[in-house]
Amino acid sequence: MRSEGKKNSGSTFDGNRGTRNPFGVMDVPTPDDEEVSAFAAGVKLEGTASDENAEAWGTESDGDRNDTIEGRWSSRWNGGADPTIPGDSKGKWKSGRGELTTAGERVYLLFDWHDGVRKGLIDARRVSAKGLVGKYINLTDPQIVRPWVGLVVSNQRIDGKWPGGRLDFRR
Repeated sequence: MRSEGKKNSGSTFDGNRGTRNPFGVMDVPTPDDEEVSAFAAGVKLEGTASDENAEAWGTESDGDRNDTIEGRWSSRWNGGADPTIPGDSKGKWKSGRGELTTAGERVYLLFDWHDGVRKGLIDARRVSAKGLVGKYINLTDPQIVRPWVGLVVSNQRIDGKWPGGRLDFRR
């Protein structure tokens, strides 16, 4: 486990020091506010075999880290159209890479999409052994900040929702 202020030296992403998150990128503002609590109260993630994240789709692997959720992941999200991607729509998946690290009860997921051009950060707290509640910020367009709820189904699968759709992780 890394301490909150320490830069993740094995990180796929670069950043600056002086932030709450271990990646050194811009922090998610108020990741535990009332908007997050209200959204989380209405979200049900069950981790079932019929969930749209159940079928393996990821390309990133962290084979040495099967005993933990920390490490490299594949990421994907839908439910919103990214205006920087020609022909994108709400229903299309935007895929990329992700990296997860923990600091105490906090879980940080730094992820990208559109071939690494766009980046986001999730700052969530553990609310149970498998439950995560927090927010994400679009690091490329920091005005976009939304609640996010995740369910750690296994060390290979995290099901996630934001108000517009899904934001999932797989290995």
